[in-house]
Amino acid sequence: MLIDFFYTLRAAKLPVSVKEYLMLLEALQAGVVGPRSEDGWSLDDFYFLARTTLVKDEKHFDKFDRAFAAYFKGVEMVADFKKELPEEWLRKLLDKELTDEQKAALQKMDWDELMETLKKRLEEQKGRHEGGNKWIGTGGTSPFGHGGYNPQGVRIGGPGKNRSAVKVWEQRAYRDYDDTQELGTRNIKVALRRLRKFARQGSHLELDLPDTIRSTAANAGWLDIKMVPERHNNVKVLLLMDVGGTMDDHIQRVEELFSAVKSEFKHLEFYYFHNCVYDFMWKNNRRRFAEKFDTWDIIRKYNKDYKLIFVGDATMSPYEILQPGGSVEYHNEEPGAEWLQRLTHAFPQHAWINPEPQGVWEYRQSIDIIRRLIGDRMYPLTLKGLEESMRLLSK
Repeated sequence: MLIDFFYTLRAAKLPVSVKEYLMLLEALQAGVVGPRSEDGWSLDDFYFLARTTLVKDEKHFDKFDRAFAAYFKGVEMVADFKKELPEEWLRKLLDKELTDEQKAALQKMDWDELMETLKKRLEEQKGRHEGGNKWIGTGGTSPFGHGGYNPQGVRIGGPGKNRSAVKVWEQRAYRDYDDTQELGTRNIKVALRRLRKFARQGSHLELDLPDTIRSTAANAGWLDIKMVPERHNNVKVLLLMDVGGTMDDHIQRVEELFSAVKSEFKHLEFYYFHNCVYDFMWKNNRRRFAEKFDTWDIIRKYNKDYKLIFVGDATMSPYEILQPGGSVEYHNEEPGAEWLQRLTHAFPQHAWINPEPQGVWEYRQSIDIIRRLIGDRMYPLTLKGLEESMRLLSK
């Protein structure tokens, strides 16, 4: 049955070779996993062994998981009714359902009041709370905690629900954008080709047809082939991509764009940020706090001839742009607006690509703020928007 499993992985665009497949078979024959019972090795054991032997890069883990689940669907029961329901599922049933009138009655605090109140709650609170309107807890209408509703608060633990938090206190994991994503359409690549500046460089040669014709004619018809160095797109691109949070809604289209950019531009440098640019960025989301790249160093490293392209939905609390300490992940000494101005000043040729529909931009205060900071150089992630932004950057 593993032959079909191998072809399933290949169909999912995973770079799995026959050598790696044979290594998996050898590991099974050698008893690396199981048998734990009369039924042989468990599916969990096989999953970890197969992933270890077949997948050589962690960026392919998601593809492997999807292909594995698709192939082995039905091999084991999805649900085990002998097990108890998770406590978190039961708690969700207690979430308050507020009417529009009740939601409107809840008042927002300004930044200083919110931070001062949180400090007092941390000093006073002694235990866990649920469903209230004051303490740090779950459910309810308190501005501190998670799982409830408040128009503006600090999310502490748990997943986001209403996307109204101005700060998030938890360690979150993001996934790198997949640069091998197959494009749904070639039009994105065609739009990017508006940003081209060809130069002849390198040792690879190509036929110089006009010069060959002229030389052959001058040589009384004797063929005289002329070669010239191959032309390459000499444009340099610095790509800064927002990742995580509200950007999770746009992963597929951003991956398509990322794939196209990597194939079209030879001179490409890219970094990740979350919501707004601050004093550091990163290249690997799994190690974003261990391998930081100082924003000042990035500004100094690349020349002004780099085209700066931001990719992000610009959807966040205005405090994240305008307030020191406004980042949802850590205490930033300087506001994001300062770093945006430094970057756009260092790279005069810049543009912001926004995957959010252009029709909602006027209703998002943060989008309006960023548009002003970058000189109204924001374009939607559409074919027309890409063409217009590339035309701007090519001037």
